[in-house]
Amino acid sequence: MLHPCWISTASALNLLLLLFLHIFAAPEYAHSIRLDGDIILGGLFPVHSRGDRGTPCGELKKEKGIHRLEAMMFAIDLINKDPELLPNITLGARILDTCSRDTYALEQSLTFVQALIERDGSDVRCANGDPPIFTKPDKIVGVIGAAASSVSIMVANILRLFKIPQISYASTAPELSDNSRYDFFSRVVPPDSYQAQAMMDIVTAMGWNYVSTLASEGNYGESGVEAFVHISRETGGVCIAQSLKIPREPRPGEFDKIIKRLLETSNARAIIMFANEDDIRRVLDAAKRNNQTGHFLWVASDSWGSKISPVIGQERVAEGAITILPKRASVDGKDTWNLKDESACCFTIVGQHFKGTRFASKHKELNDDDHWFFVCAPGSAGTPVVFNENGDAPGRYDIFQYQITNRTAEYRVIGSWTDKLHLKVEAMHWRTGDPSLPPSVCSFPCRTGERKKVVKGVPCCWHCERCEGYHYQASEFTCELCPYEMRPDLNRTGCVPIPIIKLEWHSPWAIVPVFISMLGIIATSFVIVTFVRYNDTPIVRASGREMSYVLLTGIFLCYVITFLMIATPDVGVCSLRRIFLGLGMCFSYAALLTKTNRIHRIFEQGKKSVTAPRFISPASQLVITFSLISVQLVGVFVWFAVDPPHILVDYGEQRTQNPMSARGVLKCDISDLSLICSLGYSILLMVTCTVYAIKTRGVPETFNEAKPIGFTMYTTCIIWLAFIPIFFGTSQSAERMYIQTTTLTISLSLSASVSLGMLYMPKVYIILFHPEQNVPKRKRSFKAIVTAATMSGKLTQKGDRPNGEVKTELCESMETNSE
Repeated sequence: MLHPCWISTASALNLLLLLFLHIFAAPEYAHSIRLDGDIILGGLFPVHSRGDRGTPCGELKKEKGIHRLEAMMFAIDLINKDPELLPNITLGARILDTCSRDTYALEQSLTFVQALIERDGSDVRCANGDPPIFTKPDKIVGVIGAAASSVSIMVANILRLFKIPQISYASTAPELSDNSRYDFFSRVVPPDSYQAQAMMDIVTAMGWNYVSTLASEGNYGESGVEAFVHISRETGGVCIAQSLKIPREPRPGEFDKIIKRLLETSNARAIIMFANEDDIRRVLDAAKRNNQTGHFLWVASDSWGSKISPVIGQERVAEGAITILPKRASVDGKDTWNLKDESACCFTIVGQHFKGTRFASKHKELNDDDHWFFVCAPGSAGTPVVFNENGDAPGRYDIFQYQITNRTAEYRVIGSWTDKLHLKVEAMHWRTGDPSLPPSVCSFPCRTGERKKVVKGVPCCWHCERCEGYHYQASEFTCELCPYEMRPDLNRTGCVPIPIIKLEWHSPWAIVPVFISMLGIIATSFVIVTFVRYNDTPIVRASGREMSYVLLTGIFLCYVITFLMIATPDVGVCSLRRIFLGLGMCFSYAALLTKTNRIHRIFEQGKKSVTAPRFISPASQLVITFSLISVQLVGVFVWFAVDPPHILVDYGEQRTQNPMSARGVLKCDISDLSLICSLGYSILLMVTCTVYAIKTRGVPETFNEAKPIGFTMYTTCIIWLAFIPIFFGTSQSAERMYIQTTTLTISLSLSASVSLGMLYMPKVYIILFHPEQNVPKRKRSFKAIVTAATMSGKLTQKGDRPNGEVKTELCESMETNSE
């Protein structure tokens, strides 16, 4: 039996020699350390990493294997040296290497229960016939370990059968909180359910909503990812792009395949890792091999923590990694365990032998002033060690980020988690030269005025659709139609009133008709003034003074209506529009119709009798004319009674596909049908007058203005025939208001101009510039006039035309006799 290996102020070299002696003297204790004592504690530590296929153990794990083993031996040494803590009792230890493999650890842990298994040697005899002598195994009262959850679960299933308590320093699988199955298991680290919540809080704080998970096959990895996924489903703020698993025995190229699969959802840059140390290193190596340095955002559990081994040689690909580690504090060993650089050793087991390997703590040289400190349970971080009813420690974590500054790579504390997250975002540092927070989202936020169309089954992924037409963004996911009198604002986040317009005086659509009307009003006024001044001259009298003034009034009103059509609509303007819109034409064509009808009746009567027809006197003509005009006025008054005038804003007239071009048109409530009805009577008078003009086309030239009236009516009909298709053909145009108003006013002005130019300008010209022709002729009887007209018609048919004097005489005599 090897005496207890006391680790005190003696150099580590002496310890190493003792262990060598122990191994060579007792080969059955390979991959183990044994310290004698009154009470023996078991220990399970991953001194070696998992070996390749067919090999249980691999490389030495200095950081989380040897250091933890030394921590246990240090604690035992402190207890044994304290005379008051356990007086007259010495603690011993039986420490085994798990090689980071659950099946191998299970085989090793059978050593702990050997003392509790009775051996039946009755059938066994030595070669000399003596009964066998069995070496009494150590009775283990409790086990410290293991590190990996998969190992702890495997060992716990054996230890509970023999009621051996087990306390783990690093196993965090939520499954181990089940008291019904692991009633002899406790741990000084919080379960992964807390860790998963802390990782979820980190992801949420970073604004990442689309992540992938990567787990090592086994209880630790799978349970951790399962807890994270469960929390993500409950909160609903994070979606899982892919959940990948690293096999226990990965095949060659397996990690390259994992990297390629993660790249299939390239937007999910954040990788949630619950993987063992060996797998972490291989994943980073594969990412480096596939030129993905800087792409992935690693968020790793405590299996990565602040370890150096996973990142050695691949610092750049690990840069920016966020890791979690249970809170811990340093225990200063003061003068004990003070190791010099020359004698600092750890233990590598090759086969059944220990081999010394020099190393320096934290990759720096140690000197006489350096004190070794060992990581204790999270409960030692300034608070007592406590367990809840499930044997778990409370969830308290430090959050690290692996940063590279000034070519120095190190883990820096960037926050903590104790029931809630405390993160120092300003302390975070990402890829060298890139200070911005990297994204890990399935879809980027939609711009203002766009709604999210969520991908079915993946609430974190969506397509952005712009709210089109008159729709605005009512919520994150919906577009709604603005009220009819409104349109979306520039950002499409609300509705604003549609601008209201009217025909402005300075608009080109108004300037042209106003200019024409002004010329017409001036010309008409000039004719009226001329006629009034020369009221008793033969030409004025021959043109029928009373009817001329009625006709000139109608022409004047046709010009004036332009100003009413362009003026800003209100109740007064709308009332005047109704009254005067058709009244000017009605005055004009009622007077012309009366004239043409009189001429037609005179010459038709002359064919039958020498007696003059009735109602050809000026008074009769006025009565007939105003009777025709009264029909228009009665219709207007009925319109007033049935539908009183009012204004409205027409939002449909200029409701274009582009709402930014939409306008509301302020207008009088006069529909196209009402407009046609208002003008319809005047158009009827115009057509009737045209018919009489055609019937009187055989009347001698210039007799009582028959020919000028005919030309006037023919031209007027052409104007209004052109007006109808233009007016109604533009009813769907965005410029409808401008085109229709301009067309209507110009048509009225042209009609008035034709009448003014053909019927009165020649007379004014003679009155002003040829007064010698404006002389009275001798009077004749009606019979003589008709006889002369008949003779004139016959001469015209033969090709002989009476001289101008005869024609003028006929005209003047006719007008004189009719007065």
